Amino acid sequence: MDGPAAEETVTPDDVRRMTLRAQGFLGATSRRGGVPAMLRRVGAVQLDTISVLARSHELVAYARLGAVSRQRIEQAYWHASAPAAFEYWAHAACVLPIEQWPYFAFRRRALRARGIRWHQSHQETCDKVLARLRAEGPLTATQLGGAKAGGPWWDWSDVKIAVEWLLDTGDVICARRTGWRRVYDLPERVLPSELLNVEPSDLECLTYLAGVTARALGVVTQADLVDYHRLNYLTSEKSQHTRLIAEAAQAAGLIPVTIVGPNAAGSRGSSGSRGSAGSSGWADPAALAEDRAALRGRNRVTLLSPFDSLIWDRKRTRQMFGFEHSLEAYVPKHKRVHGYFTMPLLAGGQLAGRVDPAREGKTLIARKVSLERASAAEPMAQALREAASWVGCDDVRLEQIEPAQHASRLAAALARAS
Repeated sequence: MDGPAAEETVTPDDVRRMTLRAQGFLGATSRRGGVPAMLRRVGAVQLDTISVLARSHELVAYARLGAVSRQRIEQAYWHASAPAAFEYWAHAACVLPIEQWPYFAFRRRALRARGIRWHQSHQETCDKVLARLRAEGPLTATQLGGAKAGGPWWDWSDVKIAVEWLLDTGDVICARRTGWRRVYDLPERVLPSELLNVEPSDLECLTYLAGVTARALGVVTQADLVDYHRLNYLTSEKSQHTRLIAEAAQAAGLIPVTIVGPNAAGSRGSSGSRGSAGSSGWADPAALAEDRAALRGRNRVTLLSPFDSLIWDRKRTRQMFGFEHSLEAYVPKHKRVHGYFTMPLLAGGQLAGRVDPAREGKTLIARKVSLERASAAEPMAQALREAASWVGCDDVRLEQIEPAQHASRLAAALARAS
């Protein structure tokens, strides 16, 4: 499919700054509204079971807002009495603003048509689960009868298979967790009345999500629009949602742009391959109209979760920041290059280093620290001290600094930061 007919031009630096501002890392105003506003800004926050300094969904809020209490973050995502978010499959398993519920109808329909996700569910068990939720109120998988069948973690019980299938198809909803366990409920008990029984067409869903993605990234290509919510994932073989992207972008009112300049950072061609100078895409109208002075405001200095939406797309990250990023948690230990849960350092609007953190009592251990340049020592020290304080650590210990010639400079910066 042909790319958009460009009406505006932007440079790679424009794309980078617009993305940083859209994601909440540039400018003081991006911190207004706390966690709920942050969630609406990025559109989706990925969930993951790994917990090092904290779980990833907490780290995403911390990176943008600073030392917000972890209790406040949890409450904003999973409020016990006034749900403002729900969990569903977007880029991966994500927390999503509650108003997005109708616009994942395209995926719910596709999953119903496909008839299965990972495990085959049984209608009789699904009926029993729904009957219990109607009679007893919201329940966890454990309360419903247990999540595991007795084998490895993926060996789910029939009840767990059934309730997850009902979550896939929208017959149940998760808008709260307790002790990291999903609490399942019926949509009619959770959703505002105006969101119930709304069934947008596939194009209407994709149009809405194209707007969400453009607001979250500032400037997008066709491949970005596909990747942010993984539109080609968990669908039936007959679904062709990616073919509707250009039409959805136009319907969403996005402005066609050409990314000009060396490397066309952050851009991809219309076919989805990374492009060079002159790549085409779309911009969020509000981001394009932003005062240039606003794009030169104060940048956040922080460590990023490897699951942060700023760096979800490894190729976009490489083009935008010249930075290779990958998660090695599932790589055998002896094959890891940068560590188990490597967190990139964002400083001065660039990715300036990385660290693989761990905790030992009240000490944050900074394993495998690497700096892109000597000047990154001060911001790395600042980021480590702030992260340590946020998770209740009162000391930071450095281990294995690369390149070695920066070790003394980082140690001195860390001493000053204390």
